[in-house]
Amino acid sequence: MKGTQLGEFEELILLLTGVLYPDAYGVSIARELENQTGRKAAIGAIHSALVRLEEKGFLKSELQSGSGKRGGRPKKIFSITAAGKTAIAKSKELRNSLWDQIPELALKGLNYSYVIR
Repeated sequence: MKGTQLGEFEELILLLTGVLYPDAYGVSIARELENQTGRKAAIGAIHSALVRLEEKGFLKSELQSGSGKRGGRPKKIFSITAAGKTAIAKSKELRNSLWDQIPELALKGLNYSYVIR
């Protein structure tokens, strides 16, 4: 297993893989990335991130048999592993901890559209 650090893009791809379960593959992830974030990414960038996440042990993949829709070509379906679940949980915990450490005064009077959950 490669390094365990998640970049922002990798984290998004990992989270979207979970959102799209059990139908997470390159094109569906690219569409959902744009729908959820307004951010477009080249399919090559999505595939590169999926490969990195699989090499790190955060995702696993299996080939789904082809259909008439895709000219009979199989597609690679991804799902989150236990290590992937741990990685996104740690990432969420770290982000929440950092948000909790910002003094109220530091954000007072600032206009921002981000909604804290």
